[in-house]
Amino acid sequence: MGWASPPPPSRSSRTRQISPWSPSPSTASSPTPSPSAASAASPTSPSAAVSWLAIVLLPETMSIAFLTLFLLLGNLGASIAEVANDAIVTEAGKQLQSPSMSGQLQSFAMMSFASAGALGNLLGGIAINLLSPRTMFLLFALLLLLQFFTTVAVPESSLNLPKKAGNSSKSSSIRKQLSELKIALRKPEISRSIVWFSASYAVVPLLIGTMFFYQTQHLNLDPSVIGFSKVFGQAALMAWSVAYNKQFKKTPARKVLSMLQVTIALLMVSDVLFVKGIYRDMGVSDSVYVVIFSGLLEALFQFKGLPFTVLMAQLCPAGCEGSVMAFLMSALALAIIVSGYLGVALAAFMGITGTDFSGLTVGILIQAACTLLPLCWSSWIPDTGRPEKKEE
Repeated sequence: MGWASPPPPSRSSRTRQISPWSPSPSTASSPTPSPSAASAASPTSPSAAVSWLAIVLLPETMSIAFLTLFLLLGNLGASIAEVANDAIVTEAGKQLQSPSMSGQLQSFAMMSFASAGALGNLLGGIAINLLSPRTMFLLFALLLLLQFFTTVAVPESSLNLPKKAGNSSKSSSIRKQLSELKIALRKPEISRSIVWFSASYAVVPLLIGTMFFYQTQHLNLDPSVIGFSKVFGQAALMAWSVAYNKQFKKTPARKVLSMLQVTIALLMVSDVLFVKGIYRDMGVSDSVYVVIFSGLLEALFQFKGLPFTVLMAQLCPAGCEGSVMAFLMSALALAIIVSGYLGVALAAFMGITGTDFSGLTVGILIQAACTLLPLCWSSWIPDTGRPEKKEE
């Protein structure tokens, strides 16, 4: 889920927010997986490559509306590919017969993702100082095309996924999948877990995008600092994935997710001390804080998805994994949109603008308090996942 830092907006721009990944002074970017910019980092759909190539080839006078359209096209393809990727990982992981190996494939996928993200951010940070923006877009588009053709060349039979029974039509296959999804969602341990996980994003008015604007425009930190922050975050994500697979895989999911939620809230409170300049007075430079703490916060949002997807893979009836994961990703995407608009409302209510950050500390405290709210119904998450057979 690594991606290069977006260009900072103009200092004169007013408080605004388009999504929780927007680098405007009013909201947040992460992680997440998310759901989001994270998806845009690893698409296998050609639509993403087409959108970047269009930006490269079309004249610089292209309107904001057309630019937005191409970005939406890229994110659409990336989102579809991300859902398919999560479903494949979940279904393939369910083929492992040994309970001790449960969640191992998800951990490996997260480790691979984090290592690629760290390398990509590092190379992107170097290249952005050497190449023009158009050249960067072109290289990224070519990499996406290479990834797409490589993915297409992999035979589906090598994934050892369950075979479809008979030669059923697409419409009957869709009806069957919807029926299986309905059966799975009737299980309280599945439906309540999905509601909790989605709500853990939706109820939080994220302000990390505001922090991005504050760091780059108000504190005038070099963009390379933001890039190194993402590299550090991806490295931390890889380390946590290894630690989870080795040490915490057998820890109850409720305990792991609750601890992560509390840790995220504590890092948000730490941002209050950063904005007040307390760390600066202690001798910790702004650059060091941003690299370490901002990177950790972003990585935690992404890492939270690992124990939850492992839990879902354990709870899902056999054969329903792909449908349930697709539903989960859709619910998560909606939750992130809600979170983004709540961030807009919070930033506007606190009077945060491109030149006035006096309400930022209180806004961050409200954000941290909202992050702790999901702990009130954490009992909806089962302590352990247990594989079940699909109901007929």
